[in-house]
Amino acid sequence: MSHSVKIVSTVRDLRQATADWRRSGKTIALVPTMGALHPGHVSLVRQAKDRADKVVVSIFVNPTQFAPHEDLARYPRDEAGDVAKLAEADADLVWAPGVDEMYPAGFSTGVKAGSASADLEGAFRPHHFDGVATVCAKLFNQVTPDVAIFGEKDFQQLAVLRQMVDDLNMPLTLIAAPTVREADGLALSSRNAYLSEKERAIAPALYATITEAAERIAAGTPFSVVTTDATARLVEAGFTKVDYIDVRDAATLSAATVPGKPLRILAAAWLGKTRLIDNVAAGSQP
Repeated sequence: MSHSVKIVSTVRDLRQATADWRRSGKTIALVPTMGALHPGHVSLVRQAKDRADKVVVSIFVNPTQFAPHEDLARYPRDEAGDVAKLAEADADLVWAPGVDEMYPAGFSTGVKAGSASADLEGAFRPHHFDGVATVCAKLFNQVTPDVAIFGEKDFQQLAVLRQMVDDLNMPLTLIAAPTVREADGLALSSRNAYLSEKERAIAPALYATITEAAERIAAGTPFSVVTTDATARLVEAGFTKVDYIDVRDAATLSAATVPGKPLRILAAAWLGKTRLIDNVAAGSQP
């Protein structure tokens, strides 16, 4: 049975709520989201419940991580539906600031993302990770969580934020949660709502392709052969454009050159006007 979940929209009210918890010795988990919640987000909330006494879910579509040509205006929003899902998942507090609360007049300080942001998504969305790092630094300072939980679907984001937390000695632990998928393998994403029926039928080829690529890498096929073949397979499946398919060191996202280190395959590709990203583990460097 779900309960009503409290919603706060000012830093002052948020701090008052968390201070009460702190005084009574409660631990706090944060699940940052941009709303338009799907079962993947809900699974993060349930994992957060296992990690801490109280769970705060932020809902904020962050304008600083969108480039001018990107989909900020059409990014899906459904706060009432989101709050209902969070009540069902037993979240304790929804932190839903407006843009003016998060970036008040005169706001001019930002966080520059570290080396994990250098290419892959960083090459195609040059200011994206600075926006992500800045808003997450603010969320961590606002909520002061003991743990924050992020899904592995945005694997590079996770690497960037881990680097920020380590480099700046932020007093929290980041936890990675496995990607939640549809039955046909498509990673859950708010942007899946943009796919036409025909595009939705093609979309699972992304996961199938990188999964096959991971198996070939484990069998010793050279990385360049695997990524070239995987790119061709996606185009053949009906993807409009492939931004990248690459094999990286899973911890640093640098070029995979150290034997024995875990690997990750990361991919981004377009179906019409919708850009999908995904990633899978790929064994270790031989």
